[in-house]
Amino acid sequence: MSNLAQIVHNPPVYEDGIGLYVHVPFCETKCPYCDFNTYAGIEAQMPDYLRALTDEINGWGRVLSHPPVRTIFLGGGTPSYLPAHDIDRIHATIGQSFDIEHPAEITMECNPGDVTAERANTWLESGVNRVSMGAQSFDDELLSMLGRRHTAAEAARAFQTLRSAGFVNLSLDLMYGLINQSFAQWSNTLDAVMSLAPDHISLYSLQVEPGTPLAADVSVGRYSMPDDDLAADMYEEAQRELSANGFSQYEISNWSQPGMESRHNLIYWHNEPYLGVGPGAHSWIDGRRFWNLKSPRRYTTVISNSYSEGALDPVGSMQLPDGPVEHIEITTPEIDIAETMMMGMRLNEGVSLERFKKRFGVSMDEVFPQEISRLQSIGLVVLTDKVLGLSERGRLLGNEVFAEFVGEGKV
Repeated sequence: MSNLAQIVHNPPVYEDGIGLYVHVPFCETKCPYCDFNTYAGIEAQMPDYLRALTDEINGWGRVLSHPPVRTIFLGGGTPSYLPAHDIDRIHATIGQSFDIEHPAEITMECNPGDVTAERANTWLESGVNRVSMGAQSFDDELLSMLGRRHTAAEAARAFQTLRSAGFVNLSLDLMYGLINQSFAQWSNTLDAVMSLAPDHISLYSLQVEPGTPLAADVSVGRYSMPDDDLAADMYEEAQRELSANGFSQYEISNWSQPGMESRHNLIYWHNEPYLGVGPGAHSWIDGRRFWNLKSPRRYTTVISNSYSEGALDPVGSMQLPDGPVEHIEITTPEIDIAETMMMGMRLNEGVSLERFKKRFGVSMDEVFPQEISRLQSIGLVVLTDKVLGLSERGRLLGNEVFAEFVGEGKV
């Protein structure tokens, strides 16, 4: 990274609108590959969590002076595991505390096993207009290995139930590069998905995360590590299959039918302001990145014991004991540049040269002349007069590209 003395830092401000993420930490069962901040067997904490969550939402609404909310995303965990009326309560609280733009994209993640016609209707009536369902696979053998609590047939029925209820924006999450997964199994899953005609698809390669039960199974030889070359073949097959069925890839892991991109995730990838509420949720507001306490019990206890109006202050102290925020980091111009590049390069549209210069006061090639030149020379990026983006080969080697902008010595 070249000399940054000439940078004029002009990031988007939260007063112009934010994405709101709501973390639901509850799961009926926890999958062995999962390292997210989620918990099974703590259903007794749900009422306290809801009270704390609504208090936090109300507090942020007051402190931020009720800014516009462009998107809402209920993730986890398993939001669909909550009693359906709790989804309505969360949405109503957000509506009282923020200015929800119309039409806002309001997404809820769900597990196929939680879907019934009655619940689907309640979710729709509560304001949810987009559902992201974690199908992961349409092969029962692989679903069992993943510790999923549904079958392929149940996932298909759940999807059809959501569609029948009136949801017109449905997304499916799938995993590839699984342990013992054959190319034929992946091809069959893609065929099953195409028959359902979702509006959006997210594909994730299995990562064996340290500290998970799956990692322990691999370490003792119960399972072998996934084959990276086979996973790459599966990714390329998905690109071909999805393109042939009218999907456009707009991000490394995401495809959609025209106009059905995830607007909430685009806020992250464009490095725009977002607020996260709930245990462990992350935020970027007013030049600060911060995150809440991870423990649901501690989160609810801190809020119930210490919460008061003004305790959450995005331009001052937000940390304990005044609120649930555990840690704050100042976003320097150098960090903002690196994150803008890393996240924006994930998008097929790439990083806009005009938007970059407007945000930082300097051109991209002034900041990264050597990095861009090297990546062009090895065919990993494409530079036009409007954007810098990944090449087709670069999408398979994205981490190598990102390292050029965030590696040691770059920021």
